[in-house]
This record gives sequence, structure tokens and C-alpha cells, in this order.
Amino acid sequence: MRVLGVDPGLTRCGLGVVDSGRGNRLTMVAVGVVRTPGDRDTGERLVYLQDQMDAWLDRFQPDAIALERVYAADHVPTVMTTAQASALALLAAARRGLPLITHTPTEVKAAVTGSGRADKAQVTAMVTRILELEVAPKPADAADALALAICHHWRGGGDQRLALAAASERARLKAVATRAAEGSAAVPGTQARSRRTAVSR
Repeated sequence: MRVLGVDPGLTRCGLGVVDSGRGNRLTMVAVGVVRTPGDRDTGERLVYLQDQMDAWLDRFQPDAIALERVYAADHVPTVMTTAQASALALLAAARRGLPLITHTPTEVKAAVTGSGRADKAQVTAMVTRILELEVAPKPADAADALALAICHHWRGGGDQRLALAAASERARLKAVATRAAEGSAAVPGTQARSRRTAVSR
């Protein structure tokens, strides 16, 4: 099982890919932060972020996406840009038929550290320990993305299985629709050739 964790943000968006193996051992595959300059147009920044997110999805082929749930805060502009970045992840998942589950910061902290009130330093320390990393992931956005993926592996449970089943069914239906469309497109051409043959005779 491979999960892409997304810590949404327009200025900095953390991305982390984590695999699960035997005995529930978790391994980091990749981690990074996509940055967009604040002096650029919002639309341009969103396009760049979407392109980078698509590149990660195409390269690492995750089975699911774990996204931090947007919550109300005092600084409304920050909430708005975070929601915009979250929407890109939702769109990317929907286009690929990937299951996407949201987790609150409290859920992620509790899953990784055992306390929903842990600070960023504690989260980073536990992520480093759980994934057996030689160097702690930086900045905090990168560690948070990995923490989201870890939380999803450990707490996805039934929701994760249902989401995977739904994604599998969507992929099956899409394949059936594609074959049907290809078949219907081929029929008119065959009929036309038959008519031309009949006329020539």
C-alpha cells in the first residue's frame, strides 16, 4: 500500500510518499515541498502547484491520498489559500479515481505521537523515528506530509478499504466504457466499407 500525504498550502505544499510492508513497517519513498512565490498571480501559482502535484502522482503512483482537513482559523486569507490547495488535491484524486481521505491535525498528531496536542517538533521527531530516517525531514511542511501518510496507513481502516474498493470499481467501469466507445466507433467505419464494396459490385 502506497499513500501520498498532502499538507496543503499555496506558499508551501508538503508532499510525502510512504509505503507499508510486512509487519506494518512503514518506509519513506519520497518527500518534498512545492513552493510558489507570493508575488505571482494566484492563478499562476495554482497552475504550478497542480502541475507539480500531477508530476508526483504520475511518478510515484500512490494507491491513496491523505489530505489534511481544512479548519477555520483566525487568519481567513490563510484558510482560503489552504482550501484552494486542498481543492487541487481533491481534483487530482477524482481525475485518477484515487481514494482520498482527510485527517484533522489532531488526528494526525495523535496517530504519530500519541497526543493530539503535540507540537511540530514532536511530530517531526516521531516521523523521523517511525520511518527510521537518518535526517529529520525539513521544513515542517515535509514532516507534516509524511505524518499524514503515516496516519492514513495506521488509521485508514474500513474507510480506506471502502475507498479502495470504490476506486477499483470506478476504474473497471471506466475501462468498460472505453471499450464500448471504441467498439461503437469502429462499427460505422465497417458499415461504410461494406456499402462501398456493394456499390462497386
